[in-house]
Amino acid sequence: MLQSEPIEAPQAAAQVDHLRPVSDFDNIADLRARSVALFEEAGRVIQNPRCMNCHPRSDRPTQTDAVRAHTPWVSRGFDGGGEPTMRCSTCHQNENIEASGVPGNPLWHLAPIEMAWQGKTLGEICEQLLDPARSGMSREELLHHMAEDELVGWAWNPGGDRTPAPGTQQEFGAIIAAWLDTGGACPQ
Repeated sequence: MLQSEPIEAPQAAAQVDHLRPVSDFDNIADLRARSVALFEEAGRVIQNPRCMNCHPRSDRPTQTDAVRAHTPWVSRGFDGGGEPTMRCSTCHQNENIEASGVPGNPLWHLAPIEMAWQGKTLGEICEQLLDPARSGMSREELLHHMAEDELVGWAWNPGGDRTPAPGTQQEFGAIIAAWLDTGGACPQ
């Protein structure tokens, strides 16, 4: 009788889709045009499913790279952390659960409805980000949120079969900082 032998599966190298470095935009002499170009590069992250799923246009989050409605049916709740009877933390624990594929972070919740991005243009999202009445953040707080926030950082370490956001949080933070430094201009 033949004995089965383990076959080594080839390990795919992790592909990192880097963001352009800030220095790539230095040759754009017009400051407004440079600012818009920087935000368009940041838009590769902002409009990525990792971000869009937590910035839904309704009270129901979305999931996967296909940005499909969350299963099971859940709702935003009063604070973005789910309804009292079905909190996000019921399933989303402190870290990703590889066996089930459920993503996790101790701060898991939806962005405020005022920061819904799905169905909006990059220019509309930009205007939301810069409006403290909708974003609830000053420019300094916005930079901290994008460049250092642990929950935002999950987008680059999503685990499972999820595709990470382009680049790294550090690259993204540098682009956001340069965008703000050049005036925070929005695409049309």
